[in-house]
Amino acid sequence: MNGEEIEYIAVQKKPAVNFSPDCLALTNKRVIFCRPKNFGLSMDFQDFLWKDVLDCHIKEGMLRSFILKTVKSKFFSMDYLPKSQARKLYTVAQEQEEIQREYRRQRELEEIRAGAGNVNVNAGPTAAPVQAPQVEDPIATLQKLKTLLDNGLITQAEFDTKKQEVLARM
Repeated sequence: MNGEEIEYIAVQKKPAVNFSPDCLALTNKRVIFCRPKNFGLSMDFQDFLWKDVLDCHIKEGMLRSFILKTVKSKFFSMDYLPKSQARKLYTVAQEQEEIQREYRRQRELEEIRAGAGNVNVNAGPTAAPVQAPQVEDPIATLQKLKTLLDNGLITQAEFDTKKQEVLARM
């Protein structure tokens, strides 16, 4: 993919002879499982964008496994990984998961802000249409803006801009 870089590649090491082991590649954009078929004459690829990955972890025991869980609650794994490779996969995966958690958090905040875009700060929640213009109470308006800021519905910059507008009308 455009701008994609390989972060780490792990190769399966089965105790028996394995002419074409499975491998797992982690990039900055996705997770790719590569599984040979037909004695290595063809390959089966499964790839997952990091945004579709909910969790990655490893199990260390007799068989070290890398386990991936998607946002649709499907599990994919690869066994027989050398300990050092499994741990490196886990480290890289955790870094990418952290990036995706922050991305999802930012997206949720943007959706909340977009949903709050229709809020009229000057009117109460059950305000009926008024024909005569109302006199604005600047203190009440500033308190409402502060509440929006505290609830994370507007940014500090948006608060400061609106505050200056209210103060300028006084």
